[in-house]
Amino acid sequence: MDIKNVLKELGITENNSGTSTGYQWIGSDARVIVSSSPADGKEIAKVSTTTPEDYEKVISTSAAAFLQWRNVPAPKRGEIVRQLGDALRQHKENLGTLVSYEMGKSLQEGLGEVQEMIDICDFAVGLSRQLYGLTMHSERPGHRMYEQWHPLGIVGIISAFNFPVAVWSWNAALALVCGNVCVWKPSSKTPLCAVACQHIIASVLKANDMPEGISSLITGNPVGDLINNDPGIPLVSFTGSTRVGRLVSSAVAGRFGRTILELGGNNAIIISKDADLDISLVGAVFGAVGTAGQRCTSTRRLIIHEDIYEAFKNKLVKAYAQLRIGDPLDQNNHVGPLIDKGAVEVYLDAIEKGKAQGANFIVEGGVLAGGPYNSGCYVSPCIAEVKNHYQIVQDETFAPILYIMSYKTLEEAIALQNGVPQGLSSAIMTLNLREAELFLSVNGSDCGIANVNIGTSGAEIGGAFGGEKETGGGRESGSDAWKGYMRRQTNTINYADKLPLAQGIKFDL
Repeated sequence: MDIKNVLKELGITENNSGTSTGYQWIGSDARVIVSSSPADGKEIAKVSTTTPEDYEKVISTSAAAFLQWRNVPAPKRGEIVRQLGDALRQHKENLGTLVSYEMGKSLQEGLGEVQEMIDICDFAVGLSRQLYGLTMHSERPGHRMYEQWHPLGIVGIISAFNFPVAVWSWNAALALVCGNVCVWKPSSKTPLCAVACQHIIASVLKANDMPEGISSLITGNPVGDLINNDPGIPLVSFTGSTRVGRLVSSAVAGRFGRTILELGGNNAIIISKDADLDISLVGAVFGAVGTAGQRCTSTRRLIIHEDIYEAFKNKLVKAYAQLRIGDPLDQNNHVGPLIDKGAVEVYLDAIEKGKAQGANFIVEGGVLAGGPYNSGCYVSPCIAEVKNHYQIVQDETFAPILYIMSYKTLEEAIALQNGVPQGLSSAIMTLNLREAELFLSVNGSDCGIANVNIGTSGAEIGGAFGGEKETGGGRESGSDAWKGYMRRQTNTINYADKLPLAQGIKFDL
């Protein structure tokens, strides 16, 4: 794989000129982000960072662009997003390869992430003709009431490394058809993926003779604080850790702004004694080791019925022995590297803490070294028998560590499932209709996502994505998540020749 050719196909070459639409130049400036691949440890490129002065120019250009963009009819905005989807189709292989190489997820997952981008563009095209309000009957004669939705303005998007392109698209596609403009601050661990996306969308906007600033890119961690504290940005969508999410939420709320927060997950699958164990095994293993455990929806816990506990545990151990760990671009491998050596340290620390708290590791973890693992970012997925109350189990560790425990009754299993601070994704594996319905009922899972006979990861864009509790409560992607990017306005029109007051109030002059 020639990464330079991939970058060239995506429009990324050395010393690209910079504009507020996000053409970040690649070079040797003192203020740069160095992008290195966890797959082989090699430096890919350097990306210049955004200065405070640059930031002000970007925001000024975005604000001016919004005044024009909001007046473009929504179906026309949808047409431009449709063209973005087509451009992503053309670049799918190269962009998916870059995602895989820069982030470390398998090539199949990288291509799947780009497909998510295409899917959300398709969804947004239809949405552009369905930004519906309601009509209401007035209590006053000669009056009509209705509500409508207007764009907010500039939407700030702060995304994480684990989905370096999809999360941006979930927000941008909806925000754009709703009439907003976007300013994107990607993770400094995966800046090239963002630069590539910005080149793609900028070319689409330019082809449609749209003003500069509809979609902008800024880089470097300090500018995230500028977004959070900027009163000119009414909505901030943040994806990341619960710890940082608290800071974002506090800063934006302090200026009465809005947030969409997609934070930590500590996701569990309940394995019933009435489950199809073959399906359960695939769902559990992919959920735990896919993206090397670096999804917010990764399966962290398995809650297994005591009658099948030993049998299913043995299946897990055998399955883990068959996992192939290595170059994410090699489609024969199941598991790629962690994002960087810092993530490896977190993984090792979690294992040590787990052992100190009483975890029994039935599949040992460790760092892989030598040969194809010279980047120092490859680790072994591991499995530990635990109690749900262990602090390490209560915390989210972004790594392929799977905790397993047993249960007697479904009520106990649901209590264990819900017994963590996070509330993103959950699942039950069962062929028992009563168990499935109870799990989905008000007495069941407390998560934003609850599945039956599929795992915790792999959400489709048609449904609203997000969770409860320390996951933040935000919703992105499908369903009516679009409403989060707009402001609601209630309108009353008096077409009578008198002015009656509501609630029968009399005010005679």
